[in-house]
Amino acid sequence: MFEASEANTGGIEIAGEGQIVTGIVVAVNKDFVVIDIGGKSEGVIKADEFIDATGQVNVSPSDRVDVFIESRESDDGLISLSKEKADKMKVWDEISAACERDEIIEGTISQRVKGGLAVTIRGGVKAFLPGSQVDLRPIRNLEKLIGQTYEFKVIKFNKKRGNIVLSRRVLLEKERDAMKADTLKNLEEGQVLTGTIKNLTEYGAFVDLGGIDGLLHITDMSWGRVNHPSEVFNVGDEVTVKVLKYNPETERVSLGLKQTQEDPWSHAEEVYIIGKRVGGKVMSLTDYGAFVELEPGVEGLIHVSEMSWTKKIKHPSKMLDVGTEVECQVLEVDAKSKRISLGMKQLEPDPWSLFTDKYKPGDKVGGKVRSITDYGVFVGIEEGVDGMVHKTDLSWTVKINNPADVYKKGDDVEAIILSINHDEKKVSLGVKQLWDDPWGTLMDEFKTGTVIENVEVLSVADYGAFVRLREGIEAIIPSGEMDAGVVLTAGEKVKAEVNNIDTMDRRITLSMRNPGASPAAEQLQVLAREKHGKGATLGDLLKEKLGDKLSTMTSTPPEADAAADAPAEAADAAPAEADAEQPTE
Repeated sequence: MFEASEANTGGIEIAGEGQIVTGIVVAVNKDFVVIDIGGKSEGVIKADEFIDATGQVNVSPSDRVDVFIESRESDDGLISLSKEKADKMKVWDEISAACERDEIIEGTISQRVKGGLAVTIRGGVKAFLPGSQVDLRPIRNLEKLIGQTYEFKVIKFNKKRGNIVLSRRVLLEKERDAMKADTLKNLEEGQVLTGTIKNLTEYGAFVDLGGIDGLLHITDMSWGRVNHPSEVFNVGDEVTVKVLKYNPETERVSLGLKQTQEDPWSHAEEVYIIGKRVGGKVMSLTDYGAFVELEPGVEGLIHVSEMSWTKKIKHPSKMLDVGTEVECQVLEVDAKSKRISLGMKQLEPDPWSLFTDKYKPGDKVGGKVRSITDYGVFVGIEEGVDGMVHKTDLSWTVKINNPADVYKKGDDVEAIILSINHDEKKVSLGVKQLWDDPWGTLMDEFKTGTVIENVEVLSVADYGAFVRLREGIEAIIPSGEMDAGVVLTAGEKVKAEVNNIDTMDRRITLSMRNPGASPAAEQLQVLAREKHGKGATLGDLLKEKLGDKLSTMTSTPPEADAAADAPAEAADAAPAEADAEQPTE
C-alpha cells in the first residue's frame, strides 16, 4: 500500500498529509518507533500504539507497517505518523466495502447506551445497535447481553460523521423466514414436533416450532387441572407437542401436549370401581360441591348432599378447603362423560339404617324440637334422623292451626312412631297417640258448665291460652273469655269452666269469666242436687263428700258408732258406695 508520485528531485514524491502509506520499521526504542516511509523520509510513532494485549511493544525493525501521515517534516526532519489512525481508516474502508457488498459484520456488545446498545466491531470501531433491532421481540433487560458476540448487518453508514447503525433483527428475521418455509413445507395435523416455549400468557403458551409459533392452549397442556401455564412451563423450556389444527391460509397452528400422553379416563372404569374407597386432593369448590383430583386428569365431584349424613351443609367450604386431602367413596362412574360421583358420608354408618334397625311403627320415642313449620313440628329422634308431627296429630281436643303457638325450638317432646317411609327416609310421629282417643267418654267427663280447678297453662298466644285438663286432654281459653287485664304465663294454674265442646272440630273451649256462674254451671248444680235428694244444698253435698272420706278412713268401733248416731238426713245423703262399705248384719 505504498503511495508515492514522481518529483523533480529523486524521481519520487512523498505522499501528502492525511494519507496512508506502508513503511519499514527502522528503529524501536522506549518511547518511539522510527519508520522509513520512502523518499529518504522518516517518521516517528509513539511506542504505546504498538502495545499488544499483554502490555508489550509488539514491533521489530524491518517490520512493514501501514501508517497515517499526520504532518510533514518538522524542524528535526521527522514526519509525524500514526498507526492507530491508519488502522481505523482501514477499518472504515473495510466496513464501507462490506456495507456495499451487503456483508455480515461480527461485533461484541460493549455497553448500554441511550436507545440501545454500543457494539465494538472491527478495529475497535464503535457502532450503535438500536433496542428495536436487538431481537425479534423486545427485550426488557438489555444489560444481560453485554459481552455477547453476535453477527450484525449494517443498516446505516456515514464515514464522515463516524456513524454506523447495526441490526441483529434483520438477520434473525431472515433466518426465521428460512426456518418457517422449511417447517411449513412438512407441517401437518397429527404431527408430533419438538419446540421451545417462547412466551406465556394467561390462556396458554406460544411454542416456537422453527420459524413459526404455535399456540398450546392451557386446556391442552395436561389431562389434569392447570390454573396458569407458569405452573407447567418456563420460557425457554423444550417441549414435545402434537399439531391439533393447522390453517395454511392464516398460518395458525394449535398444539396439544396432553394429546401426546394416554387419556387417564380410558381406564377410569377399571380403576375406580363403585364402592371403592379412594383419596384425592380438593381442587376447587362450587355452591353444589367439591371437585377432587384422584389422579392427574381425573377428577370426581363430591356433591354437597354426599358430605354428611347428619349436617345440612349450605356450602362445601364449611367442610373442605382447596388443597386439602380427602378420603371418599366412589358412587358412580361415567367414563364417556368423564364424570365420577364421590361421597364422604358413605365412609360412616348410615344413621337411617341404625334407626330402622332400632325402631318400628308404634314405638315410643323422645327428642327435642329442631324446627317448626306451618304444618307441623320436626323432632330430632336420633343423630341424623328427624320425625315430623303433623299439626293434626298434636292434640285430640284442640285444633292447632299454628304449631308455633304451642311449641318452641328446643322443647322436649315424646311421641309415637306412626309410619316409616324407607324410600324417602321420612318418619311420621304423633303426640296425641300417646293416649287413647278420649272422645268416647269426654262428653261425660267434661260437660259444659263443669268447673275445673288447677288447669295448667301450656302456652299463650295472641288469641288465647292453651291449657291441659289432664294428660292427653287439652283445651283453649280464648282471650275473650278472660277478664280484662288478665295475663297468663306458661306453667300457671288457673280455675276455669267448660264453655263449649265442639265434637265436629274436636275442640274444648274454657272460660275464666266467673267460673260456675253460667246457666250451664247452675244447671249442673241442680242436677247434682236432684241426684242426691230433694232439698239437698251445695253445703249438704260437701258434707256428704267429707263424710265419705271419713267413713273410708275409719275402721274402729267408736268411729262406727259415731256413724250410726249421725242424723238420718246425712245418712240419706251418703252415697251408695259408702253404704256398700258398711258391715252387714
